[in-house]
Formats: sequence, structure tokens, C-alpha cells
Amino acid sequence: MNFQRSRQKDEPEINLIPMIDVLLVILIFLVITTTYSKFSELEINLPQSTATEIDKNIDRPNIIDVSIDAMGSYTINNILVKFSSLDELRDQLSSAAGDQADPLIIINADAKATHQSVVTVMEAARLANYNKLTFTTETNRTE
Repeated sequence: MNFQRSRQKDEPEINLIPMIDVLLVILIFLVITTTYSKFSELEINLPQSTATEIDKNIDRPNIIDVSIDAMGSYTINNILVKFSSLDELRDQLSSAAGDQADPLIIINADAKATHQSVVTVMEAARLANYNKLTFTTETNRTE
């Protein structure tokens, strides 16, 4: 026996349009926040220092001056050097150091010198077991 009258059963209906709208808003939000996240990862804080001038008239036996020009030419203590491998540059740093145990290596790189040329000098110094490295900079003086 069927006590229910013949009613039509309502089929539940899922409306997809509002769900698609919500998903698009979420997708746009994720794309925008991801883009901003990338920019915040690239933010760098550069170190600050105070420039003090070194007296050039004093005897500096523990210093090796390495200069790099914009074309990638290297000089060690004002003598032009040529090398084809890191080992050759390491040997030239060692010969410039002589019997000094751990000399201070001052890298004078031109502003247009490549980053790789500076890293090459740093790597050669590491191979020669020289741990004291510094860089020279130019300051803008307003007088």
C-alpha cells in the first residue's frame, strides 16, 4: 500500500555558477599573494660600515693588493698577472705572500668588473688558506 499521494519528487539541484565564482575569487587571491610573496623574498638589507682611511705611508708587510679592472685584468701588488686556472692564481697569491702566514688580501675591483672575477680571487685565496679578505670602496664626500 502506498499511502503517499502521487507527488513529484523534487530532485536536489546544485547550482555551479556561484561555486565557480567563489573558486575564481580564491584563485585570483592566491595569484596576487604569491606575486607579492616573490617580491618580498628579493628584499635585501645591505650591510653598513663607516669608512676610515688607512695611512698609506706606514709599512704594511701583511697586505696583498689584488686589483681587478673592468676588462677582467688582474694585478697583484701592482704587477699584472695572467692565469688560466684557480691553481695558478693561488700560486701567484702564495708567491706574493712570501713567508707571511696569513696576509690580509685587499680586493680592489672596478665597479664594472664582473662578480665572477671577484669570486675567483676569493676562491683562490681560500685554496691558499688565506682567511683575511676585505674590499675597498669609494665614498662620496660632500664638502
